[in-house]
Amino acid sequence: MKIIKAYNSVSLIIRIVCGLLIGAVLGLLFDDLAVVAMLGTLFVGALKAVAPVLVFVLVVSALAQGNDKLDRRFGLVIILYLVSTLLASVLAVVASFIFPQTIMLSEAAEAEAVPTGVGEVLSNLLVNMMGNPVGALVEGRYIGILFWAVIIGLAAKRISGEATKKMFEDISNIMSMVVRWIINMAPFGILGLVYSNVSTNGLAIFTDYGKLLALLVGCMLTVALVIDPLIAAVVLRTNPYPLVFRCLKESGVTAFFTRSSAANIPVNMELCKKLGMDREMYAVSIPLGATINMDGAAVTIAVMALAAANTVGIQVSFGTALILALIATLAACGASGVAGGSLLLIPMACSLFGVNPDVAMQVVGVGFIIGVVQDSVETAINSSGDVMFAATAEYSQWQRKGKSLPTFLGGTTKVDI
Repeated sequence: MKIIKAYNSVSLIIRIVCGLLIGAVLGLLFDDLAVVAMLGTLFVGALKAVAPVLVFVLVVSALAQGNDKLDRRFGLVIILYLVSTLLASVLAVVASFIFPQTIMLSEAAEAEAVPTGVGEVLSNLLVNMMGNPVGALVEGRYIGILFWAVIIGLAAKRISGEATKKMFEDISNIMSMVVRWIINMAPFGILGLVYSNVSTNGLAIFTDYGKLLALLVGCMLTVALVIDPLIAAVVLRTNPYPLVFRCLKESGVTAFFTRSSAANIPVNMELCKKLGMDREMYAVSIPLGATINMDGAAVTIAVMALAAANTVGIQVSFGTALILALIATLAACGASGVAGGSLLLIPMACSLFGVNPDVAMQVVGVGFIIGVVQDSVETAINSSGDVMFAATAEYSQWQRKGKSLPTFLGGTTKVDI
């Protein structure tokens, strides 16, 4: 128990960095350490096993517990969340076409049943959506999982009582805890994955990963500093950057280190209070934002899915890639609020192109390797955006009612600076 406590007392980021370095050194020194390579295989296997159930439970639980008794501010903040996430995924698609990426994997990667165009992609989507939901869970067919989760969640919302909704919430919390346990063992899995890659391909993989990481972070920063402020400026008709920078400073910085949108909810609630917002509104919109406002997750899912397609030699048309943008948006809205949660939804996006599930899970493993930086930036962008868009919706109502904006946005209303 002392060893376990000592292990858990060290930051996950530090543990992942240690696993990455140890795996790289072992890969350079030894060619055939089957036990070390097995760590990566087991980690990927655990992710592959839990991801379908996690997606299903999260979506059903979120829909079953939805609230219908909020005013137009809530409707506006949902629109802002979804528009921002969609534009982030479109940006990721465009950037991936301008700067195409491939990933060195530890096993030979081959495509299966490659779609030839948008029509076939849409046909495959419809067929997979209507497949047996149990079969979809067993086989990891994420399109079918998402479709049936939405149907069951909407049905549960209409007919279930408080006890049933609490049951869905408990199941969702249980699955999130299982994911936390698996991610807590990520350093060992990453050690094995890095060892397998370095022993097979050498240190060149880190150059490849560096380019991929630069594309991911570049897209996320563009979303945070250009796209999201533009959306807020359109709604508020004023310079939004004082609000943007304040949210990045007071929410984004803490989220960068916690690497969990869910864990940063108390920080965001306190910031909303300082911004003079209505508690009844932000008490719902902030937790919801931690679930569906996932700009960084959408970028990660789209970029990694297209990189996987490029790696296995699939030629993706731009029209098909735009469908990916929509899928990435929907997938991001179901991402778990724990560290690395968005990575578990990459296989669903990969299935759009017929990428082998085993290859897709290897890509997830790569995501955990670069996640030391990628997931921290992603969470910072997601969490700061939760507050910014909730505040945008709140201040928009102030304007409609003739109330001035806060002083830091050029108005006369005083709020806690």
